[in-house]
Amino acid sequence: MVVKRPQVAVAVLVPVLVMFGIGLWGIDRGGMWRDEAVTFQVARRSLPQIWQLLHSVDAVHGLYYLLMHPVLALHPGEVALRLPSLCAAAATAGLVAALGARLARPRVGLWAGLLYAVTPMAGHFAQEGRSYALVAAGVAASTLLLARAVTADAGGDGIGGGTGDGDEDQEDAPVGRLARHARVVGWCAYGGVVAVTVLLHEFAVLILLAHAATLALARMPRRVWRDWTCAAGAVLLVLLPLALVSSGQAEQVAWLRPPGGGTVERLLRSFTGPTQLVLGPYLLLIALALRHPFTPPARRGELSVPTVALPLLLLPPAALIAVSRHWPLYDDRYVLYALAGAPLLAAAGAERLVLAARRVGLARREVDDLMRGGLMRGGLGGAPDPASDPGPGPGSDSDRGPGSALVRGVRVPYAATLAGVLAITLAFVSQLPVLREDRDPARRPDNLAVVSAAAAQRMDPGDPVLFLPSLGRRSALAYPKGFHGTRDIALAEPAPVSGTLYGRETGPDELRRRLAGLDRLWVVAEPYALKPAWDPSDPTERVKLTVVGEEFVPRAEFVRKGSILRLYVRRAPAM
Repeated sequence: MVVKRPQVAVAVLVPVLVMFGIGLWGIDRGGMWRDEAVTFQVARRSLPQIWQLLHSVDAVHGLYYLLMHPVLALHPGEVALRLPSLCAAAATAGLVAALGARLARPRVGLWAGLLYAVTPMAGHFAQEGRSYALVAAGVAASTLLLARAVTADAGGDGIGGGTGDGDEDQEDAPVGRLARHARVVGWCAYGGVVAVTVLLHEFAVLILLAHAATLALARMPRRVWRDWTCAAGAVLLVLLPLALVSSGQAEQVAWLRPPGGGTVERLLRSFTGPTQLVLGPYLLLIALALRHPFTPPARRGELSVPTVALPLLLLPPAALIAVSRHWPLYDDRYVLYALAGAPLLAAAGAERLVLAARRVGLARREVDDLMRGGLMRGGLGGAPDPASDPGPGPGSDSDRGPGSALVRGVRVPYAATLAGVLAITLAFVSQLPVLREDRDPARRPDNLAVVSAAAAQRMDPGDPVLFLPSLGRRSALAYPKGFHGTRDIALAEPAPVSGTLYGRETGPDELRRRLAGLDRLWVVAEPYALKPAWDPSDPTERVKLTVVGEEFVPRAEFVRKGSILRLYVRRAPAM
């Protein structure tokens, strides 16, 4: 099949634009939630302050903070905070399309890229000021580079997968300087992109497991395995220092719990679409793509959509879920990058459906032609009139070829392509309510802008404020205007100076002394911190609970999602 580069360009560009448009819709939703607030306040620190912080916490996000530093230096705002994720999501949609075009044909790439773009999970993280969309883009880029490196190693070029037979005799064949150079450059590019990706988030290292399975399923020759092993080994060496540092910061993921019975179903619906109208056809198309996916066997060393997409879709989530049974590390966002496998498989299934319909249509036409010819020859007992049977001419179906005989007036490849685009459009329309709800700030765990606005309305300059626990200070760090003029009664050293996320607080004795001279006190608390069951291990946090509970009584309370603002006044002395 001859593939025209303009077709590939269109197949890649359209999903990029669609993803960018969907992600841009409602990107300024009017508030950051807690994780975005961490990105916002850390990335705006000086580079030495960021480096100081990473020695004690959040090393796993260190490269992302460094990348965001110049972005927020240009324009510190919520749109700027989310814009890199939006661009990364758009790039991922284009990379998925490029993969589909390379492994199959341009319309498969177009369908896969559009399916990725309209998936609500992709749209959600396109508007998230965290590293996950960038990780997904890195994984998609590395997978495309793997396909190109394998092709260069096998001596092939062009779209449609590797072309080498993988005979071991090739190992001894003379290799031209240009071919050798292309081989080295291809694998270096692959290793470099994977290395940057795993530094953005170390759990992306599981992509190496998926890529190894791809090489095994494609029965790659020894030379490819050797080059890939060198690249993968270099990636692991780059990751090792980060893994050692982050292992000492494991308390950051102490909130995670072992995956439950609904984990797989929830992830499946996130990858394919939460609505039943989309889920059913999506799974059917994936099943079509996987029906005898490796038969008839491809040539040794040749990649296909199933050999690339199936390991990408299954292995990283499965490995992380299995590990999390004993050491909880799993969250859906950590395997966002595996989402790319689902639209690739669905698009490949749709392509099989089109080809099957074409074969049925051609067979039916041949039967009709035979029957019509038989009637003309024997139906009236005489020979057909030569004048009534002009034979194949320039306007006949046979001249147009088998591909155009199914739909008169429109070439079948374009008719099938447009039909697929229409189906994806219907899927997008059916999921519009989900996408619309996701743009509501209330869909996030909290909204720190609302907390800051409530503080600005109710607190007066000079009012003492106590954050319970200390991480409740994040609303003041993200939106300091709401707390302007108030006194942070427990703070000893601000967050940027102390090399911490939320600042260093004073000791228990000093905090008691400061609270002793107060008649009224504002408490900004996490909901769990006001429950009797909460028993903090930090002495300062215990003093907060003890003094506030024994010496103050609540006067007013304002509840906002994720935070509670409560005004306390000193308890009247007993008579």
